[in-house]
Amino acid sequence: MASHCMYAPAYGPDPWAGGATGLGRGDPALRLAAVCPQRVLSFPPDSVALVHEWFSPWATGGAEAVVRELDQLLAPRLYALVDGESRRPGSWLAGRSVTTSFVQRLPWGVRRVQLYLSLLPLAVEQLDLSGHPLVVSSSHLVAKGVLTGPDQLHVSYVHSPPRYAWDQMNVYLRRSALARGPLGPWIRWQLHQLRQWDHLSAQRVDVLVANSRFTARRIWRCWRRRSVVIHPPVAVERFHWRQPRSDFYLCLGRLVAYKRVDLVVEAFNRCRLPLLVAGDGPERKRLQRQAGPTVRLLGRRSAHQVEDLLGRCRALVHAGVEDFGIAPVEAMAAGAPVIALGQGGLLDSVRCHRQDPATATGLFFDRPCPRVLAEAIRHFEDQRLWRQLPAERLRQQAERFSGQRFHGRMEALLARSWRRFQGACSRIPQAP
Repeated sequence: MASHCMYAPAYGPDPWAGGATGLGRGDPALRLAAVCPQRVLSFPPDSVALVHEWFSPWATGGAEAVVRELDQLLAPRLYALVDGESRRPGSWLAGRSVTTSFVQRLPWGVRRVQLYLSLLPLAVEQLDLSGHPLVVSSSHLVAKGVLTGPDQLHVSYVHSPPRYAWDQMNVYLRRSALARGPLGPWIRWQLHQLRQWDHLSAQRVDVLVANSRFTARRIWRCWRRRSVVIHPPVAVERFHWRQPRSDFYLCLGRLVAYKRVDLVVEAFNRCRLPLLVAGDGPERKRLQRQAGPTVRLLGRRSAHQVEDLLGRCRALVHAGVEDFGIAPVEAMAAGAPVIALGQGGLLDSVRCHRQDPATATGLFFDRPCPRVLAEAIRHFEDQRLWRQLPAERLRQQAERFSGQRFHGRMEALLARSWRRFQGACSRIPQAP
């Protein structure tokens, strides 16, 4: 199935997303986008608004990669709750004009925007987007909640419904000392309010785009809305995949609880195989105490250093449940196999050796348990699977998620949605 297929569980066709088939490979808009993109989307200057939650030097993940690609594609006016990037030399936003909300002027608003969680729905609704016939939002919290009129098309690229307000609420609350104290009931009430607004605001969007099939299922569960799946762009061209493999394994990413780096460290303590952990975050001290003699925490590494590590490691080991998962695709772009938990967005990108050795790009383990992961690592090591998974095959799989592919699919979706939106507006019955 093509990666831009429709996730259509029930309740009839979506009026803007194009029924249950999604964008097929033979879609004329997709072909035209690849050949002559300017003929597909030709909006006048400043007619497109691009809304993102926040621009910050500390936010440099997959959501920001999507925003940068959309910025190149659409040449839009930029809106955000707060902006800490446009005045920072060296930033891709340096010198750009970004319209922000009142949170920008609050104490610690730019650096600690999450402190104002209860105000963010109100703040995003105050952004004035009038005059933009096309509004595109990049949303993992509140950006999709901007207010638009009946003559505006709103397409929202959703990275995830807010986990801490929905299915992972109790996990987050158990790990929060604040939530376990006297403020616990008030925090739960605030999350209840956020869930209500989150569901309501999702109904205002014309077209929802999910970054994976996993996120599409969460969108359906939380909002009862269908979505088109278009995977986020990955800069695969950064990586060199012809290097010889070394004997170490690599764990890469922010050291936060939901990434389950602790599970990886414990598994390698059991296997007594060399593991390098690249990244920083609040879990680092605890992981340092947990690490055995074969595990080394490297801390934060530069982009060039990460490229080198991925190009030489025996495999990338990943134990978290991701909405999509950029790092595993980057690993494959560098010719490195992936050992990962077989859940979440990685099911869209990694192909398991146990299911089909001829197309495999990695190995899944089925439960987030150190013993189960250790067994998968020993199997990978004993069978020398890194020699059975050709680097060229891994690179070809990674290129399915390139920026060029993202451009073509997103542009085709926007073009088709705009045509249908114009057609639907002309068919709306008028009052006598």
